[in-house]
This record gives sequence, structure tokens and C-alpha cells, in this order.
Amino acid sequence: MRKGIHPAYGPVVFRDRAAGYAFLTRSTMTSEKTVEWEDGNTYPVVDVEISNVSHPFYTGTARVLDTAGRVERFERRYGKGGAA
Repeated sequence: MRKGIHPAYGPVVFRDRAAGYAFLTRSTMTSEKTVEWEDGNTYPVVDVEISNVSHPFYTGTARVLDTAGRVERFERRYGKGGAA
């Protein structure tokens, strides 16, 4: 890799404010806010609105759409289509 063209890559804490969940990882994102982590070190913190802990798909609260019912209702309303 060429030197001087890539952003700094270091430890960052991502915090899901809705779920009260945080995890430490490495990223190029930066922040002025910091947080003291479990290991006693201080890291920049990036607040996110949603993560795997609060996302409906991962929590099992996702709604399933009734696509078959929608197709049948469309066909009843407008006919099966095809050549007239």
C-alpha cells in the first residue's frame, strides 16, 4: 500500500444507543467523543442508531409480508391478465 493516502485505521467503539450495546472493533471512522472501555483504555466512540442487537431482522421481530395474499387479491381485482 502506498504511504500517506490511506486514513488512519485503529480501535473504535461503536455504541447502539437504543439497545445500550457497545462493541470494540477497528475502523477508519473517527469521533471527538471518547469512552473508557472495559480494559481501562479510552477509545473514540461512534454512536449508531441500529445494530444487530436492535435490528428487527436479527431480533426475530421482523414482520413477514403476505405476498401470496397480495398477488391473489390483485388477480381477483384485475383478473388474471393475458391476451383478451
